[in-house]
Amino acid sequence: MIFTDTHTHLYSDAFKDDRKETINRAIANGVTRFFIPAIDSSYTSAMYELESEFPDNIFLMMGLHPTDVKPETYKSELAFVEKELARRKFYAVGEIGIDLYWDKSTLQIQQEAFQYQIQLAKKYKLPINIHCRDAFDEVFEVLEKEKGDDLKGIFHCFTGTQEQAEKAISYNLKLGIGGVSTFKNGQIDKFLNKISIRDIVLETDSPYLAPVPFRGKRNESAYIVNIAEKLADIYDLSLAEIAKQTTANSQAVFGI
Repeated sequence: MIFTDTHTHLYSDAFKDDRKETINRAIANGVTRFFIPAIDSSYTSAMYELESEFPDNIFLMMGLHPTDVKPETYKSELAFVEKELARRKFYAVGEIGIDLYWDKSTLQIQQEAFQYQIQLAKKYKLPINIHCRDAFDEVFEVLEKEKGDDLKGIFHCFTGTQEQAEKAISYNLKLGIGGVSTFKNGQIDKFLNKISIRDIVLETDSPYLAPVPFRGKRNESAYIVNIAEKLADIYDLSLAEIAKQTTANSQAVFGI
């Protein structure tokens, strides 16, 4: 079985003491494809180092995370994103979006940065990887402006309602399902079987949001299998079927 982690921050300092071992542990568990979202320019060199060490397994995104959309720096950061997209190969523009959990005062420039990066994704014929926290309406407002055949991607760490799930899918987005699906209070497990498995991809968002039974500990890509086991239960499918379909779904998004 081959699994794909469509969202993991393997360059995080949380892995500084055992990064190689963590990746090899995941590979030993069948997780062989790791898609790496960007946050801001300060992480880029670490991302490139990771790619050079595991060139057959690591696939990079480029983008500006919404919590790093700051009035004094966001324009230069967006210029950096555009420069890198023009310079080399990436597999998505991400993670981008809107986060109103930490700072509501930057909503306007977050929406501006989100829309601009969607337009960059279209220019380079890339999917997007969306971060949304306390901001479904605001994210959908931007997506409504940019919807079309040239828009596709993943709604990362989806934790919304069935109605919001269906709306996201209507914009040609897959739902990124991770550890929250295993939480007793996660809610999405209550309706997920009403969403086609063809619209689902797996992710960890490691080192964050570890699934049960590791909740509260550092997350890692090897735990994709725990998430897949939960989905096998929800969809009444075998683990092999979950692995095959979700990896095929990720290939449809990323083109690899």
